[in-house]
Amino acid sequence: MSEFIQQLPALIGVIVGSLGSYLAISHGDRARFRREQAARWEERRLSAYADYARTLKKTVTLTYRVAAHLGNDPHPHPLSPEEAAPLLAEAAIARDPSGELLLLLGTPDVVDGGREWVMVVIGMERFLRDRTRDPAAWSAMLAEQRAAREHYYAAVRRDLALPPGHAGQALIPRPSG
Repeated sequence: MSEFIQQLPALIGVIVGSLGSYLAISHGDRARFRREQAARWEERRLSAYADYARTLKKTVTLTYRVAAHLGNDPHPHPLSPEEAAPLLAEAAIARDPSGELLLLLGTPDVVDGGREWVMVVIGMERFLRDRTRDPAAWSAMLAEQRAAREHYYAAVRRDLALPPGHAGQALIPRPSG
């Protein structure tokens, strides 16, 4: 029995060391799992945010082209409202699933920014459906759309902890003539 008592401290040391190793490894595995899971969700949110922006931008580009046909915009590739109608319908249909994904994965700030942007885009579509010819009003709508887009992108950058980005406003020279 005395041999057992002499080796008891070593046995207790082995048990405590094994338990400590198990707890440390378990804690490390849980922390790694949480980090990997957070990274996966962040990638999914980035994908959802980018997809939503692409669907809206497709509509915006089409509205520029229709506005050029109506004399409101200097876009170099005008498109008649009749030619644009099926393309705009297709873009609106594509917007719904990306909007739902935004609602599912987006933070409230990003969703609000997306909603603000889409409402401006819908106003642009309505302006053109009515065949309005008012370059000054169209220019004001473009400024509102750019501001809404910038607000959306700023919310996305805050959510994903990205550095500030470019506003995306390019000065396009008007054709002379």
